[in-house]
Amino acid sequence: MKFTNGYWRLRDEMTPAYAVEYARHTINGNTLQVLVPGNHISGRGDCLNLPVLTVTLTSPVEGVIKVSAVHHMGAAYRGPFAETANTNPQVIIREEEDILIYQSGSLKAVIDKSPNGWKMSFYEGEQFLTETGFRNLAYMKNGKTGKSYMLEQLAIDVDEYIYGLGERFTPFVKNGQIVEMWNEDGGTASEIAYKNIPFYITNKGYGVLVDHEGDVSYEIASEKVERVQFSVEGERLDYYFIGGGSPKAVIGKYTELTGRPALPPAWSFGLWLTTSFTTDYDEATTSGFIQGMADRDIPLHVFHFDCYWMDAYEWCNFIWDPKVFPDPKGMLQRYHDRGLKICVWINPYIAQQSCLFREGMEKGYLLKKQDGSVWQTDLWQPGMGLVDFTNPDAAKWYQSKLKTLLDMGVDCFKTDFGERIPVKDISYFDGSDPVKMHNYYTYLYNQTVFELLERERGQGEAVLFARSATVGGQKFPAHWGGDCSATYLSMAETLRGGLSLALSGFGFWSHDISGFEQTAPADIYKRWCQFGLLTSHSRLHGSSSYRVPWLFDEEACEVLKKFVNIKCSLMPYLYRQAVTAHEQGIPMHRPMFIEYPQDRACDTLDKQYFLGDSLLIVPVFKESGEVDYYLPKGTWISLINGEKIKGGTWRKEKHDYFSLPLLVKENTILPVGNNVTEASYNYADGVTLYLSEFTDGACASVEIPDIKGNIVMTASANREGSKIILTVKGGCQNWKAGLLGTDRIIEGTENQIIIEC
Repeated sequence: MKFTNGYWRLRDEMTPAYAVEYARHTINGNTLQVLVPGNHISGRGDCLNLPVLTVTLTSPVEGVIKVSAVHHMGAAYRGPFAETANTNPQVIIREEEDILIYQSGSLKAVIDKSPNGWKMSFYEGEQFLTETGFRNLAYMKNGKTGKSYMLEQLAIDVDEYIYGLGERFTPFVKNGQIVEMWNEDGGTASEIAYKNIPFYITNKGYGVLVDHEGDVSYEIASEKVERVQFSVEGERLDYYFIGGGSPKAVIGKYTELTGRPALPPAWSFGLWLTTSFTTDYDEATTSGFIQGMADRDIPLHVFHFDCYWMDAYEWCNFIWDPKVFPDPKGMLQRYHDRGLKICVWINPYIAQQSCLFREGMEKGYLLKKQDGSVWQTDLWQPGMGLVDFTNPDAAKWYQSKLKTLLDMGVDCFKTDFGERIPVKDISYFDGSDPVKMHNYYTYLYNQTVFELLERERGQGEAVLFARSATVGGQKFPAHWGGDCSATYLSMAETLRGGLSLALSGFGFWSHDISGFEQTAPADIYKRWCQFGLLTSHSRLHGSSSYRVPWLFDEEACEVLKKFVNIKCSLMPYLYRQAVTAHEQGIPMHRPMFIEYPQDRACDTLDKQYFLGDSLLIVPVFKESGEVDYYLPKGTWISLINGEKIKGGTWRKEKHDYFSLPLLVKENTILPVGNNVTEASYNYADGVTLYLSEFTDGACASVEIPDIKGNIVMTASANREGSKIILTVKGGCQNWKAGLLGTDRIIEGTENQIIIEC
């Protein structure tokens, strides 16, 4: 939201109260409170008839400073509020002659006490990060509407780039953009987003989370090209300034504050196949798909039933449509006997024709209007209501309906929607602010379903396929990118969205392989299969047509099979990266600048990415098979053909459907499993430890987990001259070692072997 008209003037309707200068402060334990008047105070008379802002600094987690700026403290300030950690870290508050210093870990906020010189600067150690100063922190009053706002503006440095703010499909670097935090169902081709996270990160090694679940408005080098501005309606603005020194460390701090992702079950990393959305299907159809995959030797791990497993007009009643699925329990058992897991589509809306509508209405479980009547709409399902998850009994009621499905044999849920949440004339059970609940609703929705799965299936077995999210939603994986189209442009925007989401701490991510809307030509289908099997979760899904490969061409079957095989063989590596996402908050999908923060060529790259810390992936976005990409310095080895490539330059290549740049970083031990058909198996048994190019004196290590995430085998390697010494501990004796780019395989009969380079 813009408040000014150029550099010199405010908009005519706006009356400001800027933070002008330090007046006084108080210290209470780890809390520093500073009084900041809206005018210069030269004498006692100046203390009258003026607005004053109260700025409070606290630290919930070491290396994180929370800034609270308040105009009128008595104004209503209702929740919901994002769940955040509070570890009560030790802080240092120090006053010097001209400054106040508030320090948590190595992060410092320095407040200037000079007359007429309000400024608060942030440092990581002695490195300056950013500041707020002259005409930046402010309270604004709109004379036409009567609405009030709080806003802050933080400086942007030369060559500083802003990223994140949730899953955004606009350009990856957010400089120059206007971004509104408002969850909407808008596909992937606009500024609208399903997952709005008011957290941005910069390539200078810090991040900022606005602690407000409502409509946070960002002007990113747009209203003022030298500043990131964020504003909220009301009398108060809270934000967390998050240090760390590197982008990866900042994400780790952010997830320490807002929650780490749960570890999804290993089987969920396999291939998912769905019925698609509005297609006609029954058990014969779905069984035909499953058998067709088996006939073509294509591994399949999860089968998903989309909306029409329930009858039309009745979503959600959580009852299988008896016309097409007369024996659902028997069908699910037959599919389990084939080694498949089962997912079904749900949402939080209860149609008027659903048998659950009257029950939910009579028990007070549906969202109400201020007059006490049930809120309803005909948008999506006729007369539908909305489960009020702020009511604990409503959440338990919803869970009880889903438990019936779990008892029948369903393994997980696709938690679709959660964005179309009303804000006008709304009354929540717990009195929550309806505007803030618009985005926060999805947190309660996914939390309700995820906690049921953890309770019924056991911790480590819960997984969702969720579309909407807000702060903290990363705790309930996995999430997919929403309704993309069957084009190369949409494939690229999907990747941009996923990389932006990763910067908000979402460790696991997927997308609709070949696009949701329209039907892709065989060319795009095959390219998207390559890309889709090189993300943490992989799903074939569409709208009005099926997504089984033989409907595109027979070569598509071979392409899909190859990349499912590759992904299954990489599970010892991938699942260790999943454990890292779970334990440290570092996402599996990583923008290039996360792994190479000192290489400025990586700052703007959004058509290539890291999967974990060692695999660089470049999807092909052209029918010609041509791809341009950047390789950081070092020697890289193709996992597809073993070619060694020198980095530090741009490359242009051409690939067929069975190839793409899938490159292993130097000084890497890449564990490759002995199973190319399953996602969940004994990763240590028969593993091959492939060594990439090792520079002289380099060391590397790798850990191999079991399917519960426990580390059962470790390997370390160091190069001395022409020899690499590889040491293995734990696991079993049935392992091998090899050099990438060669055919040499060495049986690991001992705990240590020496390999000639």
